[in-house]
Amino acid sequence: MTDNWKHRSTTMRCETCMWFVFKEAEDKPMHLGRCRRHAPSMNGFAPVFSTDWCGDHRLDENKI
Repeated sequence: MTDNWKHRSTTMRCETCMWFVFKEAEDKPMHLGRCRRHAPSMNGFAPVFSTDWCGDHRLDENKI
């Protein structure tokens, strides 16, 4: 089986999405952040890696 989304996901990463906010770390660079697309649950906003992607991606022109 082939993945139809294989090449499309390369430009739809969380790091370029307007809903993604990086987690701040003072001692080392982190590739972890929060997806603020949907309302937070009891645990807060969903944690995601900057290399993740989903179907709700919306490009942020300031991040590219």
